[in-house]
Amino acid sequence: MSLSGRRVRAIVRKELRDYRRNRSLVVTMAIFPLIFLIQPLIVVLRTPESSSATLGQMHLLLYMLAIPVLVPAAVAASAVAGERQQGSLEPVLTTPMRREEFLLGKALAALIPSIAIAYAVFAVFIAGAVLFAEPAVASAILKGPDILAQLLFTPLLACLSIWIGIGISTRSSDVRVAQQLSLLGCLPAVALTSLIAFDVIHATLGLALGLGAVLVLADAIGWGMVSPMFDRERLITGTR
Repeated sequence: MSLSGRRVRAIVRKELRDYRRNRSLVVTMAIFPLIFLIQPLIVVLRTPESSSATLGQMHLLLYMLAIPVLVPAAVAASAVAGERQQGSLEPVLTTPMRREEFLLGKALAALIPSIAIAYAVFAVFIAGAVLFAEPAVASAILKGPDILAQLLFTPLLACLSIWIGIGISTRSSDVRVAQQLSLLGCLPAVALTSLIAFDVIHATLGLALGLGAVLVLADAIGWGMVSPMFDRERLITGTR
């Protein structure tokens, strides 16, 4: 199957322009990162040096993996439902653009800002810990494997959330309902990352490799499942 890069880029540019004009979406993209940045940062800054060993047994950095789960889910949920609600979906569907090009453009438009936000918040947390936390506390938190996991799992989790959001968006005519359902569908991933972060589930190399393989497979399956759901006739006529 041959995809047109020009058409995909056109969708991405259009979506990014729409994001800037959508105040509620911008607020949503800002709230979740702040929530999952402030709490761990307060913990780090308030932890005395004597408690660094206890904090070192946790993986606090992984708590922020909730950001690439929740932010893209909220953004992707408006991919189709938002177009339908604004009345701009039908003109798009009557163009010769392939559904794969449309969905890929929508997915990339949600992925790019989501990853940028996640990495930016991650960098702010590291800078805050290095500059303002006790040196022993910062050393206990900023562990190489956790930093690597944050970097590698961020795009994998974001892709999974995007396919969940777009899949729900194709079946919904209301953006808020689609966003709520998308966030609900992503809660298991948030719960899992939180349990690992607080060492309720012990992090190991085997667990990381296993979860990575599952996410790669889930992302591939998500693309395969969402693409057939995007039926032009059904979306134009509004049938279920």
